[in-house]
Amino acid sequence: MSEQILPAPTLVWQTLLELGEDELWWHLSISLQRLAWGLLGGVISGVLLGALLGANPRAERLIYPTFAALAQIPTLAWIPLFMLLLGIGEALKLVVLIKAIIVPITVHTLVGVRDIPPRLYEAAAVLRLPPYLRLWRLVIPAALPSFMAGLRLALATGWSSLLAVELLASSEGLGYLMVWGRQLFMLDIVFVCILVIGLLGVALDRGIQFLDQRLVFWPHPATAEFRRHAGGRGWQRLQPWLLPLGLLALWQLSVQLHWVDANILVAPLDVLHTTWLGLLDGSLADAMRRSLGRALGGLLLGGGLGLLLGTLLGLCHPAERLFGPTLSALRQIAIFAWVPLLTAWFGLGEGAKLVFVSLATFFPLLIATQRGIAGLSPQLGEAARVLRLNWRQHLLCLVLPGAAPAIFAGLRLALIFAWLGTIGAEYFMPSDGGIGSLMIGAQQLFRMDQVMAGMLLIGLTGALFNTLGQLIEARATRWRTA
Repeated sequence: MSEQILPAPTLVWQTLLELGEDELWWHLSISLQRLAWGLLGGVISGVLLGALLGANPRAERLIYPTFAALAQIPTLAWIPLFMLLLGIGEALKLVVLIKAIIVPITVHTLVGVRDIPPRLYEAAAVLRLPPYLRLWRLVIPAALPSFMAGLRLALATGWSSLLAVELLASSEGLGYLMVWGRQLFMLDIVFVCILVIGLLGVALDRGIQFLDQRLVFWPHPATAEFRRHAGGRGWQRLQPWLLPLGLLALWQLSVQLHWVDANILVAPLDVLHTTWLGLLDGSLADAMRRSLGRALGGLLLGGGLGLLLGTLLGLCHPAERLFGPTLSALRQIAIFAWVPLLTAWFGLGEGAKLVFVSLATFFPLLIATQRGIAGLSPQLGEAARVLRLNWRQHLLCLVLPGAAPAIFAGLRLALIFAWLGTIGAEYFMPSDGGIGSLMIGAQQLFRMDQVMAGMLLIGLTGALFNTLGQLIEARATRWRTA
């Protein structure tokens, strides 16, 4: 193969040395500075909001449903709207980062504060701890394990979102350097950036692990999954609807009274009208059909390969020792770092989109399947030998059912990643239609109503995928509660 298509490792190393003299470090410092400011704003906002919701049940009932509904719209779907409102300057990068970081921080802080064991509050009351000491000695240590889990997730999503927005709209940073190398078809520069992004991802992940081990050194239960409390009776059931209805009414009133420019902030009724017309004339319906087809195709290809390879690595220890470290290293590379390379190899057509979505869904099912099989009880192997099961019976009757909870948890994550990967692929490869391509086109024409209609459909579809994953997991593993 030509070095222009697949540069040799020696060329990549030489380019790394040349860029490392000055330009690479400058772009890297810009990206890290953006990440630091985004982390600062997102973590502070998320901690304050999560602590409020976790400590006050009424605030949770009033605010969290609205927050959760907005969080269903992925960060990528907000980028065209933010570009219309904020331009393509530094404010865009900061707002995108804060949006990506604040969601996991808020949810995990909420869980950590809300699920503090009641016996700790009883001990604090017996000891008559003052408020500041109760906060320092009880609330913060009890919520810290959950917060650290959220911080690790926020760092990964923030880093990936930063690369995405730098690929789309930036004149500096690692994402811009990759786009510049791709436009000049100097793929050695793209490979250097991928290498740096992977090493930085490993360093950030190891740093969070080290910080977690140093700060959380006492026994604690596993981080709980967020659960919503029962709606209660009468007035309590209506409370979650007060904030969204009030915001929608204020939004509609502001546009009608010309407090804000309707070209910048379209009224909710106009967004619904545009959505309805788009579904009737087929433009939005066709775009959604194309996007859903890509998501399903990528899930079948990438998820299927992840399931097969995860099963192999889980059952065969030599294969895990041979391929595991390499796959673990590739997993640390943010998904959007592959975009310039894939577009150079496969172009902007369906092949590139399918490969990108497949790559997004491959690792969730690979990791879940491998860990699920590796964590099976040794007694299952003993039972297989006693029953003299062949390899097919062992796999179908013992291994896969035993690992089913982990596999279907990975499938839930793969469904979400398939949808996110589809939107990202259509942003960066705007050809052959799709809801992402439609939103980018609407953003360039300053059609705010179409952008927000696309956001609405993307959020609803993401919520549907999440619910579908939960139903599949509950249905396929219903024997666990028998």
